[in-house]
Amino acid sequence: MTMAAIRTKPDPQIYTFEGFGSSRYPNLMLRGAGELDNWRLQVYTRKWEGYEACRKALKMEPAAVTAEVKASDLRGRGGAGFRTGMKWGFMPKDTPERKVTRYLVCNGDEGEPGTFKDRAILEYNPHQLIEGMIIAGWAMQCRTGFIYLRGEFSWLIDKLEAALQEARDAGYLGKDILGTGWDYDILTYRGAGAYICGEETALLNSLEGRRGEPRVKPPFPASVGAFGQPTTVNNVETLAAVAPILRMGGAAYAELGTPGNTGTRIYGLSGHVKRPGLYELPLGLPMDFILNDLGGGSSTGRKIKAVIPGGSSAPVFDAKDFDCPMDFDTVKARGSMAGSGGMIVMDESTCMVQALLRLTHFYAHESCGQCTPCREGCNWMEMILHRIEHGQGRPADLDLLASLPPRINMRTLCPLGDAACGPVESFLQKFRPEFEYHIEHKSCMAGAKSILPGVLAPA
Repeated sequence: MTMAAIRTKPDPQIYTFEGFGSSRYPNLMLRGAGELDNWRLQVYTRKWEGYEACRKALKMEPAAVTAEVKASDLRGRGGAGFRTGMKWGFMPKDTPERKVTRYLVCNGDEGEPGTFKDRAILEYNPHQLIEGMIIAGWAMQCRTGFIYLRGEFSWLIDKLEAALQEARDAGYLGKDILGTGWDYDILTYRGAGAYICGEETALLNSLEGRRGEPRVKPPFPASVGAFGQPTTVNNVETLAAVAPILRMGGAAYAELGTPGNTGTRIYGLSGHVKRPGLYELPLGLPMDFILNDLGGGSSTGRKIKAVIPGGSSAPVFDAKDFDCPMDFDTVKARGSMAGSGGMIVMDESTCMVQALLRLTHFYAHESCGQCTPCREGCNWMEMILHRIEHGQGRPADLDLLASLPPRINMRTLCPLGDAACGPVESFLQKFRPEFEYHIEHKSCMAGAKSILPGVLAPA
């Protein structure tokens, strides 16, 4: 691979970092993001204390490393918010009768509309991810780690491979890492662009070269995962948080954010907002602070009507919930989910029927078809919405549409069906008059002529 193969120009339209990195809003995962050479090992070690946490961890007992992550109360940043230290603890231990082969898999699929955080870490801070995977691998005594990348992330492959080779050359990967006697390496694997492979068991099937379909659980990956062996799957952002935790200590990390929702996470603003981009912030800041103080408010001068708070599968919020603290538990209590942290902003000109149709089309298209409720239900929801949007809706359509999510939710092997239902249920609940107006007048109440730019734009 030549250096010419590596992208050398950042996209100034995607990421904003101005005003961050202070003690109030510390950058732990986006440090140096946007700087073209930030991905290099020499920059990471010189500017960002690179691999100091790795050296510290390798002097500790593996169980002590897991205990430090538990003390941080880090929750998974892929969407579910499950406690990372607890998840690591599910991996089986060696016994006198059996030496267990264990795998660590980094989920870099990132296919949720409205979500664009992981690719920034992969592009600008790959060594922080690698360091986190080394620490996690040591804690669980894995011998191999995999980074599973979304098929469309072609521009990241060369840079990530180059960073991995730098780590090998420096002795952080390979045989007898830093004289510990522990052998460990990390390999990359590029998927084929299927959204379903963001689900961990479908990802593992794809990693094994099989069709990307969810598995029946149990058994869970911690018992029977990649290649039939115990496996832990963590998100890119989750693993990138591990090095700062070891560097500063779990207790100090837990002081960021709020109790039970600790540390920082990356929020992605998109849609009708003046300053779209990525913001790394402590958990628990109010949504309206992120929207207005940081994001600059509406980009069109119109009022903000709705926000999807955690990627496209999160139920939508209307104006009465804009004061919601952005953490896992409070957002859930308000009827949505923090999910991936992707915040999709819609102003008053947005046609909610049109926006929901685009979301539902995505889930219908990306359903793997394995489970009948998801395969058939998502298509039916799309067909009904298409009918309403194109002036052919009937009064009975809304009750028919509302009857479908209960027949899909919790009736599938993976959460894709549930993800498709969240927007449908919440849009109908909060914006039903727009759907009724569409059916009665064969036109849009909001007067929309084009759909929301960006993540909800037509293909």
